[in-house]
Amino acid sequence: MSKRRTRRKRKGKQGFKKQVLTLVAMLLVALYAWAGGEWPEEIPNPFGGTNNSVDHTITFPSERYPETAKHIKAAIKAGHSDVCTIDRNGAEGNRDLSLKGVPVKKGKDRDEWPMAMCAEGGTGADIQYITPKDNRGAGSWVGNQLSTYPDGTRVKFVVK
Repeated sequence: MSKRRTRRKRKGKQGFKKQVLTLVAMLLVALYAWAGGEWPEEIPNPFGGTNNSVDHTITFPSERYPETAKHIKAAIKAGHSDVCTIDRNGAEGNRDLSLKGVPVKKGKDRDEWPMAMCAEGGTGADIQYITPKDNRGAGSWVGNQLSTYPDGTRVKFVVK
């Protein structure tokens, strides 16, 4: 089996594991509620913490990267999470899932929110076409901001 095919197979397994973990967590919460327990105020997160807790908050510089900022704000307003649970190992698989079926456009980058490096990313991510300079600058900025945080860290993004 070629390296490329093995890598694809591995990425598919990572995405599948993430989906199974999410489904199991949801089923456990539903089963608890059905069995007479009270609905929890905070839903467990398979990466640790809860969906209502964050470890850090960063303010995205909308004046430096206006297209990316506009996209993030619109995606959050449309219901996507403003919290990113860092999952660097899942980034490649998430990117494949989120960009599947979204054609490449000459002179534009496909920006995704939630980002591929977030456990919340992947299938169903919001995709917008933006200029490469804005997208790549924003990606570099975010990468630098999050470089010291380990996987599983929950970071809230604020865009003003």
